[in-house]
Amino acid sequence: MLLAIDIGNSNIVIGGIDEEKIRFEARIATDRIKTSDQYGVEIKNMLDLFRVPVEEVEDCIISSVVPPVFNAVRTGVVKVTGLEPIVVGPGIKTGLNIQMDDPASVGSDRIVIAVAALQEYKPPIILVDMGTATTIAVIDDGNAFLGGAVLPGLRISAEALSSRASLLPGIQLERPRRAIGKNTVECMQSGLMFGAAAMVDGLIDRMEAEL
Repeated sequence: MLLAIDIGNSNIVIGGIDEEKIRFEARIATDRIKTSDQYGVEIKNMLDLFRVPVEEVEDCIISSVVPPVFNAVRTGVVKVTGLEPIVVGPGIKTGLNIQMDDPASVGSDRIVIAVAALQEYKPPIILVDMGTATTIAVIDDGNAFLGGAVLPGLRISAEALSSRASLLPGIQLERPRRAIGKNTVECMQSGLMFGAAAMVDGLIDRMEAEL
């Protein structure tokens, strides 16, 4: 079994993959102050939760966009499995032709999403990943990673709005009932949710025009 780990700003996603089938998927909170021992325990607990013996882990791969956490997780994996993980980053062969000013600066999360998409869909492709940040990536019909856009994620936008505007409360990110809100919460939900959707739609339209 392949143990695949994606370290994001908010969550660490852990997956177990047998050949081409996902055996399990789990999420733990990203914590910049946890030690390798603590992450090792959490990884071992997840394997136990899904009844996967450590001995069945034959290989491991890690993608990370959080450098302060990467070493702790990598060391934790080594302690639990005894395996040295493959790390997604500069030098790893992916089949992508990264046409950026600085290819090494492209986040590993964007690379693995692009590689996965190309296994399922015929390019050109526009990929949208809505996490802590919302990222948009463009792959042309020659499997070239052309670039894209990075914008604030929904939760970051909501937190910035409520923390910087004294009269605006913290709200749940829920689907708005209507675009024209009738109270403060509805107005914020409309602006955040429909606004984010319109922003993504608009960027996709511009990118399609450029392609």
